[in-house]
Amino acid sequence: MNKQKSFDKNQAFGTLFLVPTPIGNLQDMTFRAVDTLKNVDFIAAEDTRNTQKLLNHFEINKKQVSFHEHNYKERIAQFIAELKSGKSIAQVSDAGMPSISDPGHELVLAAISENISVVALPGASAGVTALIASGVAPQPFAFYGFLPRKKKDQVTFLEEIREQRETQIFYESPFRIKETIETLGEVYGLERKLTIARELTKLHEEYLRGSISQVLDYLKDNTLKGEICFIIEGFTGEKSTVDHSWESLSVLEHIEKLITDGLSSKDAIKEVAKLRGLKKQDVYKEYHTE
Repeated sequence: MNKQKSFDKNQAFGTLFLVPTPIGNLQDMTFRAVDTLKNVDFIAAEDTRNTQKLLNHFEINKKQVSFHEHNYKERIAQFIAELKSGKSIAQVSDAGMPSISDPGHELVLAAISENISVVALPGASAGVTALIASGVAPQPFAFYGFLPRKKKDQVTFLEEIREQRETQIFYESPFRIKETIETLGEVYGLERKLTIARELTKLHEEYLRGSISQVLDYLKDNTLKGEICFIIEGFTGEKSTVDHSWESLSVLEHIEKLITDGLSSKDAIKEVAKLRGLKKQDVYKEYHTE
């Protein structure tokens, strides 16, 4: 167990501050966030060039050290040593909350393991911002970030969560959004409520609200640009019951059972491979060598 008193003046170590930055509109930077960046010893930034623009805007003159997915392993040991020497660090990502689809979680874990205080500041988050204006039930919800890029992997993932009751939040690239929503329609059906939020807090902020079918019709003739978050209604139907009785059967017995239930041998082989996580070719060979 780890107990943290965040603002104990007798702490032996420095503090790791997790500072959210605006997702578009610079006016969303809080007074506390600006004050924290001014008073820490240095800033761990995902992209120092991007963060420098923010620092210049708020007249913050502070040293930055790069901290991103390609160097976080080597940086963590350095940062922990600095924190244990009494220095305080502010960690920022390019936009929004650190650790949410961005670097940071590993540093948090390392700091906690060394009994170093980790203090999170509240602030901008694209997922929650989109959620409360989406028109979809705001709670309970589940945040998933970016879906896998390949369609096959997307389908597998979406099939696993298709019947969850929670509203679902995703991020997506504008270059993949149309294909992703098409895949969503294939797995979830076309009537689920969907909201796409684009360019949040910026001049061209836009919400598309409707069923998956309606949004797909719009995307046929319209191209979306900018940063995108989309919100999917949770499952409201009757959950399917999954038959696991086949688990006690051999592969051959499983195929024969499905054939007895009315499937062709070809479809039975395909279904057995899918359920058991096997290659269809291997199941085919085993069936036809008997």
